[in-house]
Amino acid sequence: MTAPWPVWAPYAAAASAAVNAAAQAAWALTGTAVPATPHHDHPPAAQFLLALLSLLAAAACLAGTERPTRVRAALVIAPIPIFVPGMIGFPLHFVTLLSGGGVESATGLAHVLLSTATAAFLALCAVAYHRRSRGRCPRCGRAHGHPGGGPLAHPAPSTASRRTRTAVYALMCGVLPWAGVKTVWTLGGDALGVTAEEWRAANAGASGPARALAAAGIDVTVLAAMVAILLLLALMYPWGMAFPRRIPVLAGRRVPRQLPLVPARLTAASLALYGTAITAYAPLAALGALPAPEPSGGFDRAGLIWMTAFGGLAFAGLGHGLIIASRSYSARTRPACAAGPANEVTPRPRSFVPSGGTTTGGGSP
Repeated sequence: MTAPWPVWAPYAAAASAAVNAAAQAAWALTGTAVPATPHHDHPPAAQFLLALLSLLAAAACLAGTERPTRVRAALVIAPIPIFVPGMIGFPLHFVTLLSGGGVESATGLAHVLLSTATAAFLALCAVAYHRRSRGRCPRCGRAHGHPGGGPLAHPAPSTASRRTRTAVYALMCGVLPWAGVKTVWTLGGDALGVTAEEWRAANAGASGPARALAAAGIDVTVLAAMVAILLLLALMYPWGMAFPRRIPVLAGRRVPRQLPLVPARLTAASLALYGTAITAYAPLAALGALPAPEPSGGFDRAGLIWMTAFGGLAFAGLGHGLIIASRSYSARTRPACAAGPANEVTPRPRSFVPSGGTTTGGGSP
């Protein structure tokens, strides 16, 4: 049986931070270009700073393995916002690789993956330390009299609250203008002053799978957005907690808790940050407060600003929707240590015993 996640999370966080520190220092010393934006690279000073912060984060993780305190938990939490901006390119790289577009920048992809891994493992470590510093079980987060480590009781499948569903559906609507315009182009129509021919010419360098989808009237980025919407629905409804009975073999079995949570958490922050930034940029550019984008790809300046605004609404809507839906799913699926004595403080939730047997394991945050 594998060790519970609170045992290995601090060491995984320290290791990922140390690797990140080594990579950042090596890139800075050798003058290797690491893209920060499509037209700018990370300056060496910023890379050295990231390396130093990574080493301090690794030290904070290891310092709390024996006796975690709230101060040590705070020291692990503090550097996480530094690494989150490095995650912004994660969905873009994922969609590009999925569509067969290849790797545009190996160092850029490596930076994104290292930032994502470091932030994710630091968050796990911080959760474990915070719970232990409050006298709670680090695995399930509840207060009980037994040491834990035994079977886990999983809640029964449930639906997200009406408030959560209303907020997520409203945020989903942000995809409609962006997806609608792209669908018009792929179907041969004109939109925002750009003809379908101009759109195809601007995307002539797309990969074979992307061109094949476009020929069928499907834009690859719109398809990726539909996958994100499917993930949002899974996070809100019972079929995201137990496989529907129409699915062979898996029918009625419990969905592994991290199966929807990991992709949601990995993409939510980056989509939300990127989408919010360009949503704010578009009206400022239209008013002349910020430099407007240069016309390209058949767009005039006004059309490009509108398309930027549509993209911002889509990405921000999906990102913030994933944050809200994943928080709800995490709370609704949070397991509890099932085997406890009579002095257990927090009552156990209703156990969910799927067809095919009971569930046990190391748990998850």
